[in-house]
Amino acid sequence: MGQRYARIDGRIRTFIEQQPVFFTATAPLAADGHVNLSPKGRSGTLVVIDEQTLAYLDFGGSGAETVAHLREEGNGRITLMWCAFSGPPKVLRVHGTGEAVFRDDPRWSAYIGHFAEVDGPSARAIVVVHARRISDACGFAVPFMDYREERTQHAEHFGRKTDEEFAAYCAKKDHVGVSLDGLPALPLPLAARTDTV
Repeated sequence: MGQRYARIDGRIRTFIEQQPVFFTATAPLAADGHVNLSPKGRSGTLVVIDEQTLAYLDFGGSGAETVAHLREEGNGRITLMWCAFSGPPKVLRVHGTGEAVFRDDPRWSAYIGHFAEVDGPSARAIVVVHARRISDACGFAVPFMDYREERTQHAEHFGRKTDEEFAAYCAKKDHVGVSLDGLPALPLPLAARTDTV
């Protein structure tokens, strides 16, 4: 049977920190808008800030739907989900509100320090999630899968770009500055990094 938890601590925190992949889900307020579901990986890109707050590093890609939904006025809803693909079965969800902290936000320098091991030129935002509901489910139908290793293509591809080249990459993508539903997504032109990468 599923349980609810008051905070992210103890075995819940340990479970989150041990998973190599998690999923994010967001949606616009419009009933006919596109729901977004994204897998997230890369070790070290998700941190538990405190018992009610998590953050993950938002890297460059071909879209920015999550950022757009978090920025939409009156929205900000987000769900994070983890599945146990090994060990005892479990599905854990954190429902909450999220905000995107961009490179020119005064809080950027405080948050980016949590990601020192994985920071790089393609870090475009930090998504901070404030938990409202923390719950698990049995996960009996989730298959066993063996984790092999991290994929390196993303880090290698963007690691070859300067900050200026990365900003140009973001500017040319159709759904980085504006979502599929026409919502403002990543502010463009991309703010330059003023901290040390």
